[in-house]
Amino acid sequence: MSSGSLAASGSDSPGGAGGSGATPSSGTSSGGASSGGASSGGASSGGASSGGASSGGASSGGASPGGDAGEIGDSFYVSPNGSDKNPGAAATPVQTLQGAQQLVRSSNSSMTSNITVILADGYYRMTSPLTLDATDSGTNGHNVVWTAAAGAHPVVIGSKQITGWTQLAGSNNIWVAQGPAGITTRQLYVDGVRATRATGEVPTAATLAGWKDPSGGFPPDVEFVYVGGWGAWTEGLCPVASVSGGTINMVQPCWDNSTQRGNNNVGPGSVGAPTRAENAYQLLDTPGEWYLDVGSSKFYYIPLAGQTIANLDVEAPVLEALVTGGGTATMPLHNVVFRGLQFSYATWMGPSGPNGFSEVQANYLVWGTAGPTAGNAEFSWYQIPANVSLTYVQYVQFTDDVFVHLGGAGLALGNGAQNCLVQGNVVTDTSGNAIELGNDDLRSATGADQTLSNTIQNNHIFNAPVEYIGGIGIDVGYAASSSIVHNQIDHTPYTAISIGWGGWPDKSAMPGLTNYSHNNNVSYNLIFNHMQTLVDGGGIYTNGQTSASQSFATGETVQGNVIHDQKNIFWSLYNDNGADWITVTGNAVWNPAGGMPWGYCHNNHYPGEGGGLDNQIIQGNYWQGSPTLGGFGAGNAPDAHCQISGNTTITGPADVPPAILNAAGLEPAYQSLLAWVQVQPPPVQ
Repeated sequence: MSSGSLAASGSDSPGGAGGSGATPSSGTSSGGASSGGASSGGASSGGASSGGASSGGASSGGASPGGDAGEIGDSFYVSPNGSDKNPGAAATPVQTLQGAQQLVRSSNSSMTSNITVILADGYYRMTSPLTLDATDSGTNGHNVVWTAAAGAHPVVIGSKQITGWTQLAGSNNIWVAQGPAGITTRQLYVDGVRATRATGEVPTAATLAGWKDPSGGFPPDVEFVYVGGWGAWTEGLCPVASVSGGTINMVQPCWDNSTQRGNNNVGPGSVGAPTRAENAYQLLDTPGEWYLDVGSSKFYYIPLAGQTIANLDVEAPVLEALVTGGGTATMPLHNVVFRGLQFSYATWMGPSGPNGFSEVQANYLVWGTAGPTAGNAEFSWYQIPANVSLTYVQYVQFTDDVFVHLGGAGLALGNGAQNCLVQGNVVTDTSGNAIELGNDDLRSATGADQTLSNTIQNNHIFNAPVEYIGGIGIDVGYAASSSIVHNQIDHTPYTAISIGWGGWPDKSAMPGLTNYSHNNNVSYNLIFNHMQTLVDGGGIYTNGQTSASQSFATGETVQGNVIHDQKNIFWSLYNDNGADWITVTGNAVWNPAGGMPWGYCHNNHYPGEGGGLDNQIIQGNYWQGSPTLGGFGAGNAPDAHCQISGNTTITGPADVPPAILNAAGLEPAYQSLLAWVQVQPPPVQ
């Protein structure tokens, strides 16, 4: 990359990260605002504990066959003030989650009732993730329930508190503190608010060559960010390796993965010019920005107006996982419930390494050195990891939890997740995707390898993602019989719900890759103020074949969703490449960007389906604007495959039947999620 080719524009941090994640959003299906909570201060509700909290037992769509998580059998107690030498009784609690895990493992081989792990109020500062496997399961149809004590709001964190701040000699606005030796992180939180990495204009090669860290070396982790670099739906980054002469050398394989792409990568084959630089001391010039000099392990920060940094909690996430693991296809982790817990302050260091963040779409990346080739997207795309992530799990539940201030995706139930429930949670201020289900690498999975019969319902996802802003509110790869219903997703930089991720190279007039997906249901969700930053997405975005048996009876259902105030194009209801066997009915859309509520059916390249257009039923919807019925790969619609009828043009929400408006979004028992406030930050030690 020649220095003369580097054009710079802007210095904003991605997604307005400086103030993200603290202010809850609220909304009604008719577009009116309901009262929201404050951005800081009072205790968290711990999810929906004040209204409709799941008992962790027999809930719809993922219940344990025992159905008795509301009962208390054996109980173990955990407190930040406990000791792992204690027996875990109420009066003598253990201190760590790992200490409680050992007690569970000693007691769960032949359960006659639930085992309940009760966490007292406070912060649980983890030095390693809680790593689960099949031996952590409930047995005999009973659950192991990890839950907050009555009225408590326990927070599981993976950060180091940074203290000892002093004003930098010779500076009137920069403060410095010594961190632990060798610390690495991509995030910093000041008083419960995500700070902004030092950011600014892209330097010339000559300028960059002269940059030095306070410790004396060339900044080893400076990065270039590419807004829209691999298509207007992406924002990726690549680290700088070195400067030689007039050339800036970028890290490999990130650079080749970003400039030598195969045609399955949906966007341009090569990235354009960088739009900003991040993570160098010379870019530290704005209140709220921070920088870590890895040579000295010192943090530098410019306080915001009114901040006295020495008195504030400053958290540097260091763990890349808080809860991780799972089972195997033959020995899954099963019958485990997490209820009323908050997961916060974890990072993900992947983009700082040689792969960078070479985005394809929806936080799927080109990763490694194998190189993409046409038609094998499933072998080239890498799903970013979540800070709470489990694979090969059955009857696992996350209910009434909070996922906030996280550096990867928030929660991921990956390959082999079956009959699991994600209900009543708040997810906000995640760096990447808020919730991930399944993945894109096992399209021909059978049996226990499939992602099957999982429910994601009554969750509030807002102001996420904030760092890797091409991410999704709820992202689904290959999955079957999924139920994604009654969620509220608002204020997202890109698409709210995206489903069907895998290989679908129909842009090359090839059929989408056959896969096991079937009977996925995306219904009764309330989505608004989405697509705030990027382009070419929507409220509900589907790609790939949705019915393994090529039938509407086993295809995808998109019903009763209310989507309004989309900020950027394209379609609020977006059936993209290879999307087939979808029924879209009874949805309401107003204020769609560009007046485009739904797009079009693509040409059908699947063998045995008779040509024409992809098989879709688009009926009975209420929308403002007009369908496009044309675009890349479109044919003449409607036809026998693409059935479009009975849709009503509206001028606004007043024209939508009240039954549709009232049914969308959080159900009454979960409306309290809209008033969630985060707990007070940890005390300064």
